[in-house]
Amino acid sequence: MLKVPDYEFWFVTGSQHLYGEEQLKSVEKDAREIVDKLNASGKLPYKVVFKMVATTADSITSFMKEANYNDNVAGVMTWMHTFSPAKNWIRGTKLLQKPLLHLATQFLDHIPYETIDFDYMNLNQSAHGDREYGFINSRLQKHNKIVYGYWGDEEVQSEIADWEDVAVAYNESFKIKVARFGDNMRNVAVTEGDKVEAQIQFGWTVDYFGIGDLVQEVNAVSDSDIDAKYAELQKEYEFVQGDNDAKKYEDSVRYQIREYFGIKNFLDKGNYSAFTTNFEDLYGLEQLPGLAVQLLMAEGYGFGAEGDWKTAALGRLLKIMTHNELTAFMEDYTLELQKGKEAILGSHMLEVDPTIASDKPRVEVHPLDIGGKDDPARLVFTGREGEAYDVTVSDFGTEYNMIGYPVTANKAPKDTPHLPVAKQMWTPKVGLKHGATSWIKYGGGHHTVLVFGENREQQIADLAEMFDLPFKDINE
Repeated sequence: MLKVPDYEFWFVTGSQHLYGEEQLKSVEKDAREIVDKLNASGKLPYKVVFKMVATTADSITSFMKEANYNDNVAGVMTWMHTFSPAKNWIRGTKLLQKPLLHLATQFLDHIPYETIDFDYMNLNQSAHGDREYGFINSRLQKHNKIVYGYWGDEEVQSEIADWEDVAVAYNESFKIKVARFGDNMRNVAVTEGDKVEAQIQFGWTVDYFGIGDLVQEVNAVSDSDIDAKYAELQKEYEFVQGDNDAKKYEDSVRYQIREYFGIKNFLDKGNYSAFTTNFEDLYGLEQLPGLAVQLLMAEGYGFGAEGDWKTAALGRLLKIMTHNELTAFMEDYTLELQKGKEAILGSHMLEVDPTIASDKPRVEVHPLDIGGKDDPARLVFTGREGEAYDVTVSDFGTEYNMIGYPVTANKAPKDTPHLPVAKQMWTPKVGLKHGATSWIKYGGGHHTVLVFGENREQQIADLAEMFDLPFKDINE
């Protein structure tokens, strides 16, 4: 499984010397308690570290510089416990290159009517301190996240947790390297793109390799590694020989395992975390990688078919954000247009991520009728039900756009005995007609990443904002 570093987030509290040293000590005490209890809540995927009470422009600028250059830091969280003059934050905030969350909260969740006095009022000024601080972030066009509410509430903690995952994905995006085995599918428009601009905006490095480079690695895989993986897969999946004779079935599965190790070894040697294949460019390979790709996606690698490196990188990025849970490369395959049953059947020739399976995947071998190679093994399964978000990235020459919509995912109502592929159905929440029409109008491609879970729409919107990326969210 691909690993993500154990990042941390730095917490800084805004104040000023006007209130006196005793009040500043109370500010720090309260801030430390919030941080400690956030970490103890078990809700946050990454640790929060209290760093300082910021009272001067120089201290804030130094803090932001340090956050920029510490590779363990994924982002900064700020809280204006008292009134912090926002001009102090200008230089440091302009320099900050990490994601920024403004926690607009208050130490207590209530007004202590019976004891409130001017000392309390001086100390607890988040109500207007947040507005002063928020103004300067807005004027600087910082694209920061604002989480508003009592810090001890589960809803607020969940919002912080979701943002942490987005911030980590943003940081890791600049490490994503995509290996393209062969070029793009010929004459296809949507899989093209400006790789230099992608590296500038997203940090993605996209490298081309001739298929012969991969074939050399595939041919070097040992039989002992294949034997061990074959036995492992027999325990994890259901092996279905079907109409194949025993030798053909086993040879096909073993060759996919050979391709799995060959691709994995190639990627790992070059620190690549995503890749593409192309059925038009398979010289030297016996099969189009199918089961091989599915096993790698299950381990967290991003993938794009037909040379679609943008979807491969996006898939890896969202797998980081979701901790590789229920995040799958997908394609709009065919449609159900009966009134009241409208849906998209999502699938691909071979390469659907088994992490979204609702049943035990079956290892099957069937002809492919495309690519002109031997019959490939693949995992066949039915997708799942639930809330999800479907998203893609398109290159319009002058800029990249992110396009997506929330969907209701469903299982296919019937088996497809003559279409032995993994499949997932979904319907845009705005309806298939409106959703698909808008998707087409905005120029969204047919390759997507389907992400299950609640709040994914907000996370993807936050991610687009971090990248200063135009985002077409097709919603009500």
